[in-house]
Amino acid sequence: MLRLWRRIKFLFNIRKSVPFLIRFFKSREVSPGKKWLSVLLLIAYLLFPWDIIPDFLVFLGLVDDLAVFTYIMQWMVKVAPEDLKEEYRVYEE
Repeated sequence: MLRLWRRIKFLFNIRKSVPFLIRFFKSREVSPGKKWLSVLLLIAYLLFPWDIIPDFLVFLGLVDDLAVFTYIMQWMVKVAPEDLKEEYRVYEE
């Protein structure tokens, strides 16, 4: 549960997550395949029409969206170079 909370906290800390994403996509240490896979996962997440919990159930509907997006972000953190993780103090434990 602590790990999930850290992921969500990182995701909503825009001052860390947005610069991390920019550096992730500019980094020469991350292979182009991993960059493309990240983009494809994010686009698929946005275009996928079905939810586990419908969005009209306001709070609960957003929980599954948040979980999927958090999972994609965590995968990007895992494949990021170590110096990038250290710079933004993102640890996957």
